[in-house]
Amino acid sequence: MSRTTYQCQCGATLRYRQDLTLDPSATSRSWTCGDCGLPVPGVVAEQLSHQHPS
Repeated sequence: MSRTTYQCQCGATLRYRQDLTLDPSATSRSWTCGDCGLPVPGVVAEQLSHQHPS
């Protein structure tokens, strides 16, 4: 299985769950960039949320 990465608009490369922030105010699981707070697309965020650095 290949690793998923996401390039945020702020320039940050998101690779792992630690790079994301779960938005507590959302009614469903909503992830944002840990650096700038911009929303991350749901499908990508869910894939990243299951990746852990090894």
